[in-house]
Amino acid sequence: MGLDLDKIAKDMFVAAFGVLKERAPKMRTIVEAEFKKVAQTLVLVESELAAGELSHEEAALLIDMQKSATRSVLLMSQGLSLLLAERAINTALDVVRAAVNTAAGVKIL
Repeated sequence: MGLDLDKIAKDMFVAAFGVLKERAPKMRTIVEAEFKKVAQTLVLVESELAAGELSHEEAALLIDMQKSATRSVLLMSQGLSLLLAERAINTALDVVRAAVNTAAGVKIL
Protein backbone atom coordinates (compact mmCIF):
# COMPACT_ATOMS: atom_id res chain seq x y z
CA MET A 1 0.00 0.00 0.00
CA GLY A 2 1.64 3.25 -1.13
CA LEU A 3 1.20 6.62 0.49
CA ASP A 4 -0.58 9.49 -1.24
CA LEU A 5 2.01 12.28 -1.21
CA ASP A 6 -0.42 15.11 -1.85
CA LYS A 7 -2.87 13.93 0.80
CA ILE A 8 -0.35 13.49 3.58
CA ALA A 9 1.38 16.77 2.68
CA LYS A 10 -1.96 18.60 2.85
CA ASP A 11 -3.03 16.88 6.06
CA MET A 12 0.27 17.70 7.76
CA PHE A 13 0.21 21.32 6.55
CA VAL A 14 -3.34 21.86 7.83
CA ALA A 15 -2.45 20.40 11.23
CA ALA A 16 0.84 22.31 11.57
CA PHE A 17 -0.52 25.61 10.32
CA GLY A 18 -3.40 25.29 12.75
CA VAL A 19 -0.79 25.40 15.52
CA LEU A 20 1.25 28.22 13.98
CA LYS A 21 -1.23 30.57 12.29
CA GLU A 22 -1.92 32.79 15.31
CA ARG A 23 1.74 33.30 16.07
CA ALA A 24 3.06 33.43 12.51
CA PRO A 25 0.26 33.93 9.98
CA LYS A 26 2.69 35.00 7.24
CA MET A 27 4.43 31.62 7.35
CA ARG A 28 1.80 29.80 5.30
CA THR A 29 4.01 29.31 2.23
CA ILE A 30 7.03 28.23 4.27
CA VAL A 31 5.01 25.81 6.40
CA GLU A 32 3.35 24.33 3.33
CA ALA A 33 6.72 23.82 1.59
CA GLU A 34 8.34 22.28 4.65
CA PHE A 35 5.60 19.75 5.22
CA LYS A 36 5.66 18.85 1.52
CA LYS A 37 9.33 17.93 2.13
CA VAL A 38 8.39 15.89 5.18
CA ALA A 39 5.71 14.11 3.15
CA GLN A 40 8.21 13.39 0.37
CA THR A 41 10.59 11.89 2.90
CA LEU A 42 7.84 9.73 4.39
CA VAL A 43 6.80 8.47 0.94
CA LEU A 44 10.42 7.73 0.02
CA VAL A 45 11.09 5.93 3.30
CA GLU A 46 7.92 3.84 2.97
CA SER A 47 8.77 2.78 -0.59
CA GLU A 48 12.40 2.02 0.26
CA LEU A 49 11.32 -0.05 3.28
CA ALA A 50 8.88 -1.97 1.10
CA ALA A 51 11.64 -2.64 -1.44
CA GLY A 52 14.01 -3.79 1.28
CA GLU A 53 16.42 -0.96 0.49
CA LEU A 54 16.30 0.56 3.98
CA SER A 55 16.40 -0.95 7.43
CA HIS A 56 14.01 0.20 10.12
CA GLU A 57 16.89 2.04 11.81
CA GLU A 58 17.88 3.82 8.58
CA ALA A 59 14.27 4.81 7.99
CA ALA A 60 13.98 6.28 11.48
CA LEU A 61 17.22 8.19 11.00
CA LEU A 62 16.06 9.71 7.71
CA ILE A 63 12.78 10.79 9.28
CA ASP A 64 14.60 12.31 12.25
CA MET A 65 16.90 14.20 9.89
CA GLN A 66 13.92 15.65 8.01
CA LYS A 67 12.19 16.60 11.26
CA SER A 68 15.37 18.38 12.37
CA ALA A 69 15.59 20.30 9.10
CA THR A 70 11.94 21.31 9.35
CA ARG A 71 12.40 22.38 12.97
CA SER A 72 15.36 24.58 11.94
CA VAL A 73 13.39 26.26 9.17
CA LEU A 74 10.43 26.94 11.46
CA LEU A 75 12.65 28.35 14.18
CA MET A 76 14.48 30.61 11.76
CA SER A 77 11.44 31.80 9.84
CA GLN A 78 9.57 33.86 12.39
CA GLY A 79 11.59 33.47 15.54
CA LEU A 80 9.24 30.80 16.82
CA SER A 81 10.02 29.10 20.08
CA LEU A 82 11.37 25.58 20.03
CA LEU A 83 8.30 24.42 21.91
CA LEU A 84 5.93 25.84 19.30
CA ALA A 85 7.96 24.42 16.39
CA GLU A 86 8.01 20.99 18.05
CA ARG A 87 4.27 21.19 18.71
CA ALA A 88 3.58 21.98 15.04
CA ILE A 89 5.78 19.11 13.83
CA ASN A 90 4.32 16.62 16.29
CA THR A 91 0.76 17.68 15.49
CA ALA A 92 1.43 17.25 11.78
CA LEU A 93 2.97 13.82 12.24
CA ASP A 94 0.13 12.73 14.52
CA VAL A 95 -2.41 13.16 11.70
CA VAL A 96 -0.51 10.84 9.35
CA ARG A 97 1.05 8.43 11.86
CA ALA A 98 -1.43 5.58 11.39
CA ALA A 99 -1.40 5.78 7.58
CA VAL A 100 2.40 5.94 7.39
CA ASN A 101 3.00 3.13 9.87
CA THR A 102 0.39 0.95 8.17
CA ALA A 103 1.87 1.59 4.72
CA ALA A 104 5.39 0.94 5.96
CA GLY A 105 4.34 -2.23 7.74
CA VAL A 106 6.41 -1.17 10.76
CA LYS A 107 6.29 1.66 13.24
CA ILE A 108 8.41 4.46 11.79
CA LEU A 109 6.55 7.38 13.36
